[in-house]
Amino acid sequence: MNFEGLDPGLAEYAPAMHSALDPVLDAHLNPSLLQNVELDPEGVALEALPVQESVHIMEGVYSELHSVVAEVGVPVTVSHFDLHEEMLWVGSHGGHATSFFGPTLERYSSFQVNSSDEIRQIQSLENGILFLTKNNLKYMARGGLIIFDYLLDESEDMQSLLLTDSSMLLVGGLQNHILEIDLNTVQETQKYAVETPGVAIMRQTNRFFFCGHTSGKISLRDLRTFKVEHEFDAFSGSLSDFDVHGNLLASCGFSSRLTGLACDRFLKVYDLRMMRAITPLQVHVDPAFLRFIPTYTSRLAIISQSGQCQFCEPTGLANPADIFHVNPVGPLLMTFDVSASKQALAFGDSEGCVHLWTDSPEPSFNPYSRETEFALPCLVDSLPPLDWSQDLLPLSLIPVPLTTDTLLSDWPAANSAPAPRRAPPVDAEILRTMKKVGFIGYAPNPRTRLRNQIPYRLKESDSEFDSFSKVTESPIGREEEPHLHMVSKKYRKVTIKYSKLGLEDFDFKHYNKTLFAGLEPHIPNAYCNCMIQVLYFLEPVRCLIQNHLCQKEFCLACELGFLFHMLDLSRGDPCQGSNFLRAFRTIPEASALGLILADSDEASGKGNLARLIQRWNRFILTQLHQDMQELEVPQAYRGAASSSFCSSGDSVIGQLFSCEMENCSLCRCGSETVRASSTLLFTLSYPEDKTGKNCDFAQVLKRSICLEQNTQAWCDNCEKYQPTIQTRNIRHLPDILVINCEVNSLKEADFWRMQADVAFKMAIKKHSGEISKNTELALADWKELGSPEGMLRCPSIEELKNVWLPFSIRMKLTKNKGLDVCNWTDGDEMQWGPARAEEEHGVYVYDLMATVVHILDSRTGGSLVAHIKVGETYHQRKEGVTHQQWYLFNDFLIEPIDKHEAVQFDMNWKVPAILYYTKRNLNSKYNLNIKNPIEASVLMAEASLARKQRKTHTTFIPLMLNEMPQVGDLVGLDAEFVTLNEEEAELRSDGTKSTIKPSQMSVARITCVRGQGPNEGIPFIDDYISTQEQVVDYLTQYSGIKPGDLDAKISSKHLTTLKSTYLKLRFLIDIGVKFVGHGLQKDFRVINLMVPKDQVLDTVYLFHMPRKRMISLRFLAWYFLDLKIQGETHDSIEDARTALQLYQKYLELSKNGTEPESFHKVLKGLYEKGRKMDWKVPEPEGQTSPKNAAVFSSVLAL
Repeated sequence: MNFEGLDPGLAEYAPAMHSALDPVLDAHLNPSLLQNVELDPEGVALEALPVQESVHIMEGVYSELHSVVAEVGVPVTVSHFDLHEEMLWVGSHGGHATSFFGPTLERYSSFQVNSSDEIRQIQSLENGILFLTKNNLKYMARGGLIIFDYLLDESEDMQSLLLTDSSMLLVGGLQNHILEIDLNTVQETQKYAVETPGVAIMRQTNRFFFCGHTSGKISLRDLRTFKVEHEFDAFSGSLSDFDVHGNLLASCGFSSRLTGLACDRFLKVYDLRMMRAITPLQVHVDPAFLRFIPTYTSRLAIISQSGQCQFCEPTGLANPADIFHVNPVGPLLMTFDVSASKQALAFGDSEGCVHLWTDSPEPSFNPYSRETEFALPCLVDSLPPLDWSQDLLPLSLIPVPLTTDTLLSDWPAANSAPAPRRAPPVDAEILRTMKKVGFIGYAPNPRTRLRNQIPYRLKESDSEFDSFSKVTESPIGREEEPHLHMVSKKYRKVTIKYSKLGLEDFDFKHYNKTLFAGLEPHIPNAYCNCMIQVLYFLEPVRCLIQNHLCQKEFCLACELGFLFHMLDLSRGDPCQGSNFLRAFRTIPEASALGLILADSDEASGKGNLARLIQRWNRFILTQLHQDMQELEVPQAYRGAASSSFCSSGDSVIGQLFSCEMENCSLCRCGSETVRASSTLLFTLSYPEDKTGKNCDFAQVLKRSICLEQNTQAWCDNCEKYQPTIQTRNIRHLPDILVINCEVNSLKEADFWRMQADVAFKMAIKKHSGEISKNTELALADWKELGSPEGMLRCPSIEELKNVWLPFSIRMKLTKNKGLDVCNWTDGDEMQWGPARAEEEHGVYVYDLMATVVHILDSRTGGSLVAHIKVGETYHQRKEGVTHQQWYLFNDFLIEPIDKHEAVQFDMNWKVPAILYYTKRNLNSKYNLNIKNPIEASVLMAEASLARKQRKTHTTFIPLMLNEMPQVGDLVGLDAEFVTLNEEEAELRSDGTKSTIKPSQMSVARITCVRGQGPNEGIPFIDDYISTQEQVVDYLTQYSGIKPGDLDAKISSKHLTTLKSTYLKLRFLIDIGVKFVGHGLQKDFRVINLMVPKDQVLDTVYLFHMPRKRMISLRFLAWYFLDLKIQGETHDSIEDARTALQLYQKYLELSKNGTEPESFHKVLKGLYEKGRKMDWKVPEPEGQTSPKNAAVFSSVLAL
């Protein structure tokens, strides 16, 4: 209902009055309400207002049966008769919901839905109740348990909801759009634009959606497209209510007068057959609510806010004798509803009372209601006596009260240890007589023991069992894996559960509810995923890498730029760094440093991941620095050279990460040698002191940067190796400070643990009396956080534990080449002034940007995760907001975290590995524009890598200058693949197969076909991809690739590098072409490309009906085009051209998508034919395939 024209006195009901969860006696309570009402000790009226026994209910005439108090003094904002059970639901202005059972209105349940906003609409479903507040949709069970809580945007102001079917919901409000929400997935599936904003009421018939607007208009919308079919301009002021029955629409509202809005006593009635207004119906009350009550006739019930109710026919005359009066306790009626059986009417007033009017003494709310479940009565008094003399009597029969205290039987782990049962040794006779067939042994039964009965003997002194065998006998213990009790769930190693559909039905959204992209972990050497994310969220690095392009086949900077581009395009979907890791495996230095793990080592966790990622960190910075220094590149690849990042002497990686130093060697003879050098990162060096005294992180960092050590070195003066003192002096500080923590042994771990304990004790003393005991905040505390005084909240004890690392450090270069380092807090900035002003004096403030940690987990071998502070520019691009937030990146799991979690290191399972600090205002120093370095020249003709290729074997014609693709052009695409690693699977005991690791595929052939123009259907790309990795299966039957086709020495095909073909496809994507193909999702995934959905036209989905099987390209070509393709092997040219023809056929059958119903009939015929033929194409009499004949003839003609 629209409340714009209501009594101004309702403004007194401020939300703050009703924020408490329990109803209280309101100051505005009408004294008449207290008559015959018994209050509990707190002053809350919970009993119903009984109807006098003298009240007689006349059959067929509505009269009051019962009145109850929902919440004393709190206005009732909405009422709703349950459509499944005999219940009445009411919602209050304070966000409280109450349900009443049966015509006697016995209180069934009562709970808080929202702490501040009023409930605006209620809708009953089979399993629960939907509640709509201002910007929140909550689905709760009838007992009050939350099923889901869907938060809408804070700017939304929702007014109404409409259940279109059992699982789809429309939600409208004062904004200019209506949301469609899927109740099964609890996700927004569609957003419909509304020309006239302010949808306050929604109704539905079998012909239209009806939307009532606050402007007084009623729009009729199509059930499928939601487009406006007709519009009624009902009232000049505002709409109050309307209802639809049969071919009639009746509405009431307000008209504009000189003094403001006035209630219009004429009901506007419309005939939906002729779409025009009929004679308005004049009534004798001020209408605020109206409903059709179609029992014997289509009569209308018109209700005023003062409590007058009139019944009349919508096409007749209103009779004043048909008016009856509801006696509200408050001054105004706020809500009105009619039961599904039309036997009961419910009214809610402004004082919190609910009135039930019925036309019979024993009404029912629904024609067919199911039985309502009630809470079980207490059974304690009726428990049978227990006989203590019975030894086998289970003690679980004794009722025990629920308690949160520690039980006596809950022994601490230090005083208890599991005693595993070890299988007894195999009988020697069995081993002697056993015969092996493969790996299975067979032996006759010596019959020395009972059948299927094996005695177990506990060996208390046996200490040979490792942690993996300590599995508790409790099913709960097995499920929870007791060795993981200290590792938080979000930090555990995540794995992808593969089904027969692969990844299509894996719910990545369960692990990542943000719009940032995770990285998949199943690729070899994907342990570096966390570091790739760290580099990506450094804004200068992200822009610099994407501006770089060179001719090297395996350039890590190029491949990282391609991966960053995918992360930019993704909207929460995970990406994979397969091409980057492919190039990484080919670099000799990576192999020499031991950075390339075998699959077995990676799966079992044999490698020390902390050391590995620190070596990888040093390697990648060095490699990117070298790649960016190679500026002599062709014109087509001069993106990095022309970038504003670069200088003539050093690469931008050097500018960002390099620290210039002076290494001084002082011999005992007094001779001093000074050499200039630079480093891209520092390694922490820990002091030897074991006294446990306080040692700031800044002191350890200064000791590590300005390292001083004694070592043997050559002295030119002494002309021999002499003991020398090596010192380092800093000449220039980097913009990004990278630190390897080197916590590789118990010694370093103990040092971190000791310093964290010392820092914790000092913080306790500093904040004594101010620290909160836990992290939970009361409602008042949360309100204080929104005020300027509440911004600097005192940390809790949990936030101070295991913290030694500062969020900011201050570094100053002194005049005598010294370095001062100290921890920096926000309070120090008020004392010393802004960091930008001090940079002129050699003072810099560095903020912690990322921490990479090693998660110790004996079960899975451990994993690596990253805490990253994502900056404003990333949130602006992805979510349209400007703020900073810390996130946890655990492969494809991404979750926002509190900033204190990023610096808390419990050394038992969470060990720091790498730290990234960035200078304040880093982004302002660099040009962050990304200029796409890929030019159209990549599509021009290029030489083949194959030595034996001849022109007569050419299967494609490169694009001419006048054929360069434009936005929206069609390109037929198909790709063929080979297998590098076979799938790893296990066979379960029930006979089902479980995929542990999918097969690793590599693209072998990519074909692009012209989709328009005079040369339509002629390929302009047909590249075979050279590979240096071992191929285990060429999949010739499905790919058409034969051994030798990918070998440059013996191949006769047009052989290119993957990078060359990748650039061609990237150019086509960036230019905006539309790809047409069959099963393109898998093709782009293996090629490692992210393509916007509006640029993909996949015939798999064009010719697909929901919840039906996918149809093969071969069957579609036979059914629609009368073509028999893929006879012996697949051919990508044939498949790409066939997909183009199928798309043209789709446009023809669906009339360019304007006639979906006729196309739906075509699809039904397709599926019926497919089922009859078992989806098999009849074999041709003569093996004639139009595979390459047309192509070769066209090529030769051109």
